[in-house]
This record gives sequence, C-alpha cells and structure tokens, in this order.
Amino acid sequence: MQPDILGLIILVFFIFIFISSAFKIVRPWQRGIVERLGKYSRTVGSGLHIIVPFIEKLDRVDMREQVVDIPPQEVITKDNVVVTVDAVVYYEATDPVKLRYNVANFHLAATKLAQTNLRNVVGDLALDESLTSRETINSKLRAILDVATDKWGVRVVRVELQRIEPPQDVQISMHKQMKAERERRATILEAEGQKTSAILRAEGEKTAAIQVAEGRGQAIERVAVAEGYKIRTLAEGEALGIEKVFAAIHKGKPTDDLIAIRYMEALKAIADGKANKVFLPFEASALLGSLGGIVELFKERLTSHEDTIMEEKPKRMDTSVQSKPSIEPPKK
Repeated sequence: MQPDILGLIILVFFIFIFISSAFKIVRPWQRGIVERLGKYSRTVGSGLHIIVPFIEKLDRVDMREQVVDIPPQEVITKDNVVVTVDAVVYYEATDPVKLRYNVANFHLAATKLAQTNLRNVVGDLALDESLTSRETINSKLRAILDVATDKWGVRVVRVELQRIEPPQDVQISMHKQMKAERERRATILEAEGQKTSAILRAEGEKTAAIQVAEGRGQAIERVAVAEGYKIRTLAEGEALGIEKVFAAIHKGKPTDDLIAIRYMEALKAIADGKANKVFLPFEASALLGSLGGIVELFKERLTSHEDTIMEEKPKRMDTSVQSKPSIEPPKK
C-alpha cells in the first residue's frame, strides 16, 4: 500500500508542475512571444496566459524605454583636432518580434552603430562647430540610428552628447582666446560708454548755452520793451503837458508884453549858465522889438510920478530914448 501512495504523490506532483507551467503571467510593460516547438506562434499582451507545457514556450520582451551608454572615443575633427566624445542613446521597442529575432544582442549592436556614426558626424565638423552645434549633432545621429535600427523593431527616441573634450593645449588656447575676446568686448563697451557720455555732456552744455542765450535775449527784449514803454509814457506825458500849457496860454490870451517878460526871464536863466556864449534864434529880434513898447509903458508911468526927475535930465532921457531907434513895436 505504501508504494501506491508514493506513486500517487509523485503523480500529483507532476500534475502540479504541468499545470503551473501552463499558466504564464505577462507584466504591463512586457509583450509575450509564444513559440510552439521552436517556431513563432503568436504575440500576447499583458495578463494571464495558458500555454501547452513542454510544447510551447513564452518569451517576454521589455517594451519600456531603454538607455545605451556609448563609451568615450577619440574622434578627429575636420580641422585635424583630436577630441574625446561620448553620448547616450535612448530607444524603445516597437516590434517585439523583430527585436527578438532580427538582432542577437541589441545593446552591443546599438553601441557599435552609435560609435561609428558619431565618429562620422563629428568628423565632418570643425572643432568650433562641434563645440557649438550639439543640437545639430544630436539630430543627425538620431536620424541615422533611427533608420538603421528600424529593422530591429526599435525606435530611437533621442541622442544626447555628454561631452566633447579637446586636448589640453587646445583648451588652454581656447581659454586665452576667450579671455582676449572678452577683454576686447570690455574695451569696446568702455569706449562706447565714454563716447556716449561725451556726446550727452556736449549736448547738455549746448542746451544749457542755448537756454542761457535765449534767457538773455528775452531779458534784453523785455528791458527794451520797458524802456520803450517808459519813453513813450514820458513823451505822452510831456506832450499832454505841452498841450495843456498851450491850451491854457491860448485860453488866457496873453499879450505881447507878457510874452516878452517871459522871454526875458528865459534869457536870464540861460545867461546864468557856465557857457560864455549864448546863441539866440533869428526870431529873437522880433521879440526884442516888443521891448520898446514895454519901455514906453514904463516911461509914461515914470513921467507921471517923476516929473521933476525928467525935467532935470531932459538930455539924458532924450539920449536914452534915441538909443533905441531900431526897436520897433511888433506888428500885430
């Protein structure tokens, strides 16, 4: 009886192994390739799948994005400078069947392919272009690798250059060149700043001088206007005064005797000056003629009050009368 129980246990064990090997689980980021007797049968997605044990085989393919690190390598640029270049390639599987059957070792194949094409791309550029054209190199290399890996069922997502290092002596020369360029730019900027400052200063001085000149001109103009106004006002006042004086004179109807007396007073004021010569206008003879009438007036008054004096000195009075033969009373 014991051999029968042992055989039953062994049978159950084999049945359990058979059933457990028939159930396969595929993860969400995987695809399953089912082979039947060594031949491709079908592709299954994620989840639980049942296969025929010992007849069918399930091989899982990772569909997530993968990274291939390209090791550093020396590349000769177009201008014969040796630089050290390395990069990183990101890819993802698009066809698990091609990825499984068309390439034996994808990582090794992708690494060698990237190294070769990176050497070709960088070799077509000069050192300065390779240092400043990382995006161009990445785009060219990605396009080349994407076409080459298409038959492997892989899509190259992007390629990133990690470093491009020229030799040490070239780096020193580049640093010196960069320093000289920055010093040149600093000198240019300083010169431009001084130039701008001088221009602005000159423009400021010019504007200030113009404003000062305009201020002086306006001041002179206003002073001239004020002086003119003053002169006009004084002239108008004098003219008004003269008009009023003449109007008063004409209204009062002065006689020739009064005019002659005022003229004599004016001559007295003129004679009081420091000048030793007095020029009289030509019309003064006519005014002096009126003095005869004044003398005759005073003569009559003196005759009435001083008859005795006139009787004692008749000759003198005759002489004084004869001393004015040329003075005639003015004609009215």
